[in-house]
Amino acid sequence: NKFEIKSPDTGNELSKPFPFNLMFATTIGPEGTSRGFLRPETAQGIFVNFKRLLDYNGGRMPFAAAQIGLGFRNEISPRSGLLRVREFCMAEIEHFVDESDKSHPSFPDVADLELTLFPSDRQLGDGKMVSAKVGAAVKHGIIGNETLAYFMARTHLFLLKIGINPDKLRFRQHLPTEMAHYASDCWDAEIEMSYGWIECVGHADRSCYDLGQHSKDTGIDLVATRKLPEPKILDIAVAKIQKGLIGKEFKKEAAVVLKYLDEIQNDQAKAMEIESKLQADGEAELELDGKTYKLDRKMVSFKEGTKKISVETYFPGVIEPSFGMGRIVYAVLEHSYYARESEESSKAKGKQSKADVKRAVLGFTPVVAPVKCAVFPLQKKEEYVSKVNQLTKHLIGANISTDKDISSVAIGRRYARMDEIGVPFSLTVDQDTLAGKGPTVRERDSTQQIRVPENDLVSVLSCLSNGISTWEQVVSKYGLVVSAE
Repeated sequence: NKFEIKSPDTGNELSKPFPFNLMFATTIGPEGTSRGFLRPETAQGIFVNFKRLLDYNGGRMPFAAAQIGLGFRNEISPRSGLLRVREFCMAEIEHFVDESDKSHPSFPDVADLELTLFPSDRQLGDGKMVSAKVGAAVKHGIIGNETLAYFMARTHLFLLKIGINPDKLRFRQHLPTEMAHYASDCWDAEIEMSYGWIECVGHADRSCYDLGQHSKDTGIDLVATRKLPEPKILDIAVAKIQKGLIGKEFKKEAAVVLKYLDEIQNDQAKAMEIESKLQADGEAELELDGKTYKLDRKMVSFKEGTKKISVETYFPGVIEPSFGMGRIVYAVLEHSYYARESEESSKAKGKQSKADVKRAVLGFTPVVAPVKCAVFPLQKKEEYVSKVNQLTKHLIGANISTDKDISSVAIGRRYARMDEIGVPFSLTVDQDTLAGKGPTVRERDSTQQIRVPENDLVSVLSCLSNGISTWEQVVSKYGLVVSAE
């Protein structure tokens, strides 16, 4: 320790560096003789199945595949609840594109959407974020291409829909020093929480690295084809290969030689160079994978030729949005929670007094709330409870997740119970309901109430729960009623 550097917290000296694998190692099989690793991401399973997926799509490009599953990383120091763990749920989309054309047919739908961006040059400069429309960001080269920008925009809309505060959402571009070796552009959707700005969704342009590497290591061509505007005439070498002689000479290693001779036909210059050696010396040496193979005149010959092609093969590039589900759930919980002031009557020593009470609320958006509505009787009388049971059964039968509370506590306290668990709408059965005017419907965050006829109830709650209608729209149709709280 030349500079006598010590830990500021413990005073301990720095240890020497040592190798550390972020992947979990395991053994496979009953004898444990095969070594394996738990997957650190779900993407590779999609890449190795690329040929099958392309066939399923009729050979058409571009296309995408998505999956959700567990990933495992050997974190040095798991902490912060769901934010940094060794086993986590992730959802990934692998969108395969032609590297020469990264446009997206639906890009015009999001081109005018405004995002909060934190480009790498701003991080190294004034440290300020910028607000820019998606179309302008692509046009000015801030975001690399349309497809990457499209998925960033869709992620933005998704996060807002599930309840993320737009003022606490940004897209931060990776610095050149942190960019993955395979990526050409990366943007993280970061959400501000009590732990600071946390990466929750990664968006990477992985170029054609993955399919190229899998093809190289397995010998299987994970390629797509594109039709050429006009046919091309290519200069090739036509080989006459005596496979029997090659097999007899090289035995188990004959496959390596035959594969090379087959591939080299597309490189006329190299093939004719081998032919020249065979003509001059009667033999030629090949250096393949560190080994030397000697060919003689009887094994192979080449002659110049041409080939007309109308399509060409290429390694597709990949645009990958990757969602950390645990972090997103944590962000939704934190952004949804709030407390509001309320006055609750209480009796103290026989006198009426008012005490300020803070009510906890989980402000889940209706689309993600596990329970969409709750039904209460205003009074615990048989006719009221019977109507509550009838409405609850009707709503559940219409596939609207519904709870009920027929306890005898004050209606305001029952509302507060549902607010605490994130139920967005509460229905109250009162005297007017029994008279055929329908129950009141209370919206959690505004505490406003409307009265909805029974015949409209399923339609109204279904549209509200699925984000088809807004509360303001139904208020304008049915009008407000005096709150029962």
